Amino acid sequence: MGPSGSRTGGRSPGAAADGGLTTGAVARLLGVAPTTLRSWDRRYGIGPAAREDGRHRRWTGADIAALRNMCRLTSAGLPPAEAARAVLAGPRATAAPEPGRTSRGLGEPPLGSARRECRGLARAALRLDAPAMEELLTEVLDRYGLPAAWDEVMVPALHAVGRRWESAGERYIEVEHLLSWHVSGALRGVSAARPPVPGAGLSLLACAPGETHTLALEALAATLTQHGLPVRMFGAALPVEALEEAVRRTGPDAVVLWAQSRDTASHALAARVGAIEWGVRGARRRPVVFTVGPGWAGRQPPGTRHPHGLADAVDALATLGAR
Repeated sequence: MGPSGSRTGGRSPGAAADGGLTTGAVARLLGVAPTTLRSWDRRYGIGPAAREDGRHRRWTGADIAALRNMCRLTSAGLPPAEAARAVLAGPRATAAPEPGRTSRGLGEPPLGSARRECRGLARAALRLDAPAMEELLTEVLDRYGLPAAWDEVMVPALHAVGRRWESAGERYIEVEHLLSWHVSGALRGVSAARPPVPGAGLSLLACAPGETHTLALEALAATLTQHGLPVRMFGAALPVEALEEAVRRTGPDAVVLWAQSRDTASHALAARVGAIEWGVRGARRRPVVFTVGPGWAGRQPPGTRHPHGLADAVDALATLGAR
């Protein structure tokens, strides 16, 4: 059984002999920083009913149910003190949503079958709980690695928060920005897990002019770095002339062009980049152009490659050095 479903001695990881969970295990389950749980316990009395040896917190099912209510109410905008009073008052005080709200709490983004960590990350974002987001992102990268952490945790969480923002009419945009910032920071913190690959081709990554969405390219750059493959990441909205100059100066084996929308996916740009030559006379070379992102959906520019997903892109780029 995989890491998310492992069992030890018939108990869940973090479980005490009496079935209670440790604070760390509950924090991972709910997507709340352990310091937040301790603060709620100390300040508002939202804590475990029993403690092992009189000191160590052991959370039962009823304790966790109270925490879920606390998370739901604080995500809906209630101050922690008011949310705690409602939780301690009992189910009737926390069950009914406010008029105009849907029955789904803000702490329950519509994530379908995504990993538990994905739900925890989205909940932490909705609470603007930066420490919890950092902890969860570090954990999923360590546990699943790239690209699984990107495909199965980060992307679904970003989509869920984005849907929340779209359905709320400009509300929760701060949630999306905060989550994007922390995902970007986690990706940039990825370091090489192996020595540089001898003879590997250089990949130049850039968003099309006018394109500001960079996270998917950051995930690709991080994965290439982790695999010991050389990469130059130029980020958002690189002007055409600057892109051409970067290609001539670096002589990459591949140029990866990201476009989020059809408005920024320019077939003329792909052809222009693919025609750039460098090297000595008689041995001139051109880059292979990869078009990535939803903006390139449909008919592809002639001579380009269009990988499907992060893993596919990494595999394709890793083979270019052998051309």
